[in-house]
Amino acid sequence: MPIDPEGRFFEASRPIEVEGGIAVRAKRGKIGEQWWSRRFVDVLEQVCDPGRLTRGRTYARKGQVMDFALAAGQVTARVQGSRPQPYQVTIEIKAFDEAQWTELTDALGAQALYRAALLAGEMPHEIVDLFTAHDAPLFPEQLDIRCNCPDWSVPCKHGSAVLYVLAEAFDDDPFLVLAWRGRPREDLLNALRGTPDPAPVADPLTVEESSLADRLADFYSPAISLSRLRERPARVSAPPELLLRALDAPPVRVRHIPLVDLLRPAYRDLAHPTDG
Repeated sequence: MPIDPEGRFFEASRPIEVEGGIAVRAKRGKIGEQWWSRRFVDVLEQVCDPGRLTRGRTYARKGQVMDFALAAGQVTARVQGSRPQPYQVTIEIKAFDEAQWTELTDALGAQALYRAALLAGEMPHEIVDLFTAHDAPLFPEQLDIRCNCPDWSVPCKHGSAVLYVLAEAFDDDPFLVLAWRGRPREDLLNALRGTPDPAPVADPLTVEESSLADRLADFYSPAISLSRLRERPARVSAPPELLLRALDAPPVRVRHIPLVDLLRPAYRDLAHPTDG
């Protein structure tokens, strides 16, 4: 098998075409349309070899990934290369334990936004911050990628192809992200349905209704004591000569002094009259 300049093996011949393989829909440009898929791809492009990712995208677009299976903390897949026997790829991350998921589920159920969105089959963007706040990052910062091909790079192009296929699978079902972390879709939704309804947020514009007959005795009474009312200073105090600043200065001088300079102290005196 050929060796590249860095001493690593690579396949020089074309891969064997796969009939019925999993080909990503994006034939050019970035793979992954939804924000959660793009976030996952961003992680890949930060931690993986760019050259192997490029070849992996080609494999993913050609449909060289024959199949994959996702379970808690693990993805296994078969990828067809140039050899007759497909390569076996395994990608592992840390799955959250039961105690972590109990804490996360309670936190998700306590927020009406998260609970409603997840029960509707959607993935709210703010969920990333919630997971991070509980020391349980939603997207993995490290990936354990293994392949039985002779390429020593991690990931190889076969592993990269599986990662891109996985990213597009996240597009179709965001709950796969959570399932990979250890909580399948139905288990999470059933747990959310069992959490207490979050307390409704009070509307600050809501006014308690009461009949006129109940308020006849105090209808004209002030809501607070008049002794508590104080004159409030203006929030913004404009300078007395604001008008002079706003208008264009007239081309008039008095004894070689611009008229505006003569008027400015007069405006200030009008704003602060002295006794006498």
